[in-house]
Amino acid sequence: MGGEREGGARDRTRTATRQRGSGRWRPTGPQSFLLGCSFLITLGSFAVLPYMSVLLHQRLGLGLGTVGAVLAVASLVQFSGGVVGAVLARRIGLRATMLVALGARTAGFAAFVPGLGSPVLAVGALFLVSCGAALYLPANKAYLVEGARESERPRLLSASGSAFNAGIALGPPAAAPFVLTSPGALFGTVTLLFAAVGLGHALLPSAPRTPEPPRSTPEPPPSRPSRPSSPAKREALPFTVTVLSVYVFMFFQHYLALYAVPRTSASFYGAVLMGYACLLVVAQPLLSEWIAGLAYRTAIRVGFGAMAAGTAVIAAGGHLGIGAGAALICLGEIVLFLKNDLEALARSSAEPATVFGRQRLAAGIGAFASGVAGGQLYGIAEGAQMVPGFWLAVSLQCLVLPLLPALMAEVRRRRS
Repeated sequence: MGGEREGGARDRTRTATRQRGSGRWRPTGPQSFLLGCSFLITLGSFAVLPYMSVLLHQRLGLGLGTVGAVLAVASLVQFSGGVVGAVLARRIGLRATMLVALGARTAGFAAFVPGLGSPVLAVGALFLVSCGAALYLPANKAYLVEGARESERPRLLSASGSAFNAGIALGPPAAAPFVLTSPGALFGTVTLLFAAVGLGHALLPSAPRTPEPPRSTPEPPPSRPSRPSSPAKREALPFTVTVLSVYVFMFFQHYLALYAVPRTSASFYGAVLMGYACLLVVAQPLLSEWIAGLAYRTAIRVGFGAMAAGTAVIAAGGHLGIGAGAALICLGEIVLFLKNDLEALARSSAEPATVFGRQRLAAGIGAFASGVAGGQLYGIAEGAQMVPGFWLAVSLQCLVLPLLPALMAEVRRRRS
């Protein structure tokens, strides 16, 4: 019996090796489960979270200023809390961290049911959900790549991004008929969904160890021609570029609705968002190998260049300008967000959960800075009746900001 088991294990190993060598690589069972859960989690989350401003303002009577402050702090917690999630993963493990995170999100969505009559309960439930999201994503991504070869990481991370974006695309329209008419039933359904997903996570095996080559002596990735001498310098560049990428991207995320709806229609804006999400789902896996093979500096130029072109085209207005601009920004997001994660993994000797936690912190800093600067900039442009100038100013930033890391590196070299 023991010989049969050993022979079966060798056969499975040879089969997996042949599949990788022949390009027919497929995710493992646990990886496939997590990819499916990524879709369900964002489907449930985005069935309710995009409507929080409506529920807090119209149903619970909170002022718009208070609603904006609550949502801003909740977003900051959701992003920057990824560092805490990485620390927790190191202490209790990836699977246990995901279980804690899903438990917090399940409890948060359940608390929304009585919270529909209490602003204090509703705000507390929102922060509980945000804390769960902060803990979950670094552990989820780390589990996906922990046992994978470096050549498999682009496909895994791009498939994960596609699963998340599919849920983002379908969640809001699926919940729209029930948000104001039956919010209690909606939150109850989402609570049951998260409880079922959490139960499935409890059956996952422990995360596998990364195969050879060992993490202590990684081969230099082909995406960069030279390797900085200090580990801190190696890791600083992806962190900085992630801050800048999210900073620029959130202008589009936050202010396109204010710009597009008066100039087209709400239905057209909804179609743009749906098309954007679908393009992410389809294009990201198809482009993952190409993005992985790009030199990092080339990827930065392509990504920020696409965002600069997209925001400039949006400034032209109209259905064609807004639609084409959104497609270009989608290309920029695909290139920058995936390449930043891959480069952060390649440059760091830390555990993947720690790397993804730092990347989430960088995203939180970028989103927060964009929210602060974007409101002021859009207000100035609107007051001067030159709102297209807002998008041209963003386009200019897309061209200038990528130069900052190189300038900072040159200053450090001259000082040393």
